[in-house]
Amino acid sequence: MKPSPHPYPGPDRSGRGDRSAAVPGLPGLPGLPGRRGLIGGLLATAALAAAGPAVASPARAAARPAPTAGPRVTRPLLLGTYTSEAGGGTGIGTAAYDTATGAITPGPVIAGLDNPSYLALHPSGSTVYAVAEQSAGAVTAVAIGPDGAYRVLGSRPTGGSGPTHLSVHPSGRWLLSANYTSGSVAVHPIAEDGSLGERTDLVTHTSPPPGPGQGGPHAHQIVTSPDGGHVLAVDLGTDTVYTYALDESAGKLTEVSRAALAPGSGPRHLAFHPGGRFAYLACELDDTMVVCGYDPATGSLTPGAGQSTGTGPGTSYPAQPVVTGDGAYAYLANRGHNSLTRYAVESDGAVLRLLDTVPVGGDWPRQLALSPDSALVFAANQRSSTVTVFAIGSDGSLSAAGAPFPAPVAVCVLPLP
Repeated sequence: MKPSPHPYPGPDRSGRGDRSAAVPGLPGLPGLPGRRGLIGGLLATAALAAAGPAVASPARAAARPAPTAGPRVTRPLLLGTYTSEAGGGTGIGTAAYDTATGAITPGPVIAGLDNPSYLALHPSGSTVYAVAEQSAGAVTAVAIGPDGAYRVLGSRPTGGSGPTHLSVHPSGRWLLSANYTSGSVAVHPIAEDGSLGERTDLVTHTSPPPGPGQGGPHAHQIVTSPDGGHVLAVDLGTDTVYTYALDESAGKLTEVSRAALAPGSGPRHLAFHPGGRFAYLACELDDTMVVCGYDPATGSLTPGAGQSTGTGPGTSYPAQPVVTGDGAYAYLANRGHNSLTRYAVESDGAVLRLLDTVPVGGDWPRQLALSPDSALVFAANQRSSTVTVFAIGSDGSLSAAGAPFPAPVAVCVLPLP
C-alpha cells in the first residue's frame, strides 16, 4: 500500500463506548449533558459490502423526507489527485455522476496541474480552485464554461509549503488556503472572471507550541462560518482552531479567538451544522469527533469532550466530517478502519449520537463529499485509487450505489450542482 503523505503515529485507543457528545452552553442555549486527473477505464465489478445500519429512533432523530422520483440526470464531478505519486493522476479528473443511481462515468483530464489534492467551487459555479500540494505551494483557478469546458486561468503562490485545503469566502471575492507543512494560512483576491490576484495576507501559526509528537504547526483546513462573519483555521500541529476576522476590503486576517483541543488530539477538519451554532471536528490522532459550540457574535468556538468514532480499538485516523443539508445526520470518514461513521444530529445540532459504521468499500478514505441535494455521499479512497458512492436513506442509513469507480490516487471528490 502507498504510504500516507502524513503518516502520523497515533495512540492506540480502545474500549471507547458509544457516547453522546454535548458542548458547554452558549448564550441563549442551555448546556447539554454527556459527550484527503482521473483516467478513464472500465468500472470495477466488485460489489461493495454494506453493514446493516441501525435506524434512529423517530423520537430522537426525525426521518428525512424520501427523495422525489424524477427524470434521471447526470451532473459533473471533479477529482483531485497526487500527480507526483506512483500511479497518480495527471491533473484534475473530470467525470459525471447519475443523480439517481450514483453511477460515475469518466471524462477527460484537466492536465498540467501539479498535485491538485483539494478542490473548491466558487459560489457562482463558474470557477473551481485547486491547491498545488508541494514545497512551493500554489493555488490555481480553472474556469468552467457554459458548455462545460474547462480552462486554466493561472496560479498564484500561497507563500507556504504543502497546501492541503482551500475554500472560497461566501462573498466570492477571496480565496482562503491552508499550508499544512509550513503551518500558515493565505488569502488571495478573486477577480470578476474568477482569476486570482497576488496574495494579500499570510498568517503563520506561531503559538501555542506544537502538540505532542508534532514538529511544528500544520494548518489543515480553512473555512468561513455559515454566517460569513468569521474565518476558522484548523491546525493539527498545535491542537488549535484559530478564528479570524476578514477585512473584506483589504483581504487581511485578524485573529479574534482560538480554541484549544486536547493535547495530541490532532484536529484535522470541521463541518458546520446548517444552523450555524455548532460544528463537528474530526481529530485524527486520538480517534475522536468533537462537538463544538460556535458563537457568531464573537467567533469563539467552544469544544466539548471528544466522542467515539465507533471504530473500536486501534487508530482509525478520522479524516473529514460532512453534515446533510437538513442538519439531521453527520458522517465521518475513517481511514485506518476504512469505514464511514453515521451520527444522528440532535438537540438542534448540540448533540451527535453514534448510530453505526459502514465499510467504505475502498482503502484509506481521504475525503468525503455530499451531492448538492444530500442524497449521495462520495468517498475518495486514496490507497485503492477508487471513488465509492453511497445513497442516503430516509433514516440516514448508507447503502452502496454501484461499483467502485477507478480514479488514480483519489484524494478529493467534488460533485458540482
